[in-house]
Amino acid sequence: MQITVKTFAQTREISKTPSLSIDVVVDSDAEATIADVIAQLTALDSNWALALEGSVLTAKNQQLCDSSTVLSPGDEVAFFPPVTGG
Repeated sequence: MQITVKTFAQTREISKTPSLSIDVVVDSDAEATIADVIAQLTALDSNWALALEGSVLTAKNQQLCDSSTVLSPGDEVAFFPPVTGG
């Protein structure tokens, strides 16, 4: 299943990837989740592992969500650090 991954702020700087399309691979009839995307990306490169560790927010199609969120073909997944203000 093909999805688009976007990164913002520190996750973009560390991953060195503003956007990419990936084919999410899952076992048999299982539904793909954001956790599957994270596992796939962190296995690609140590930069991804650093970018996605700790407190990173996720969004599916511009709606905040968690790592158990189920994905559909064509979805957009975004990763970004928590926003703080002052």
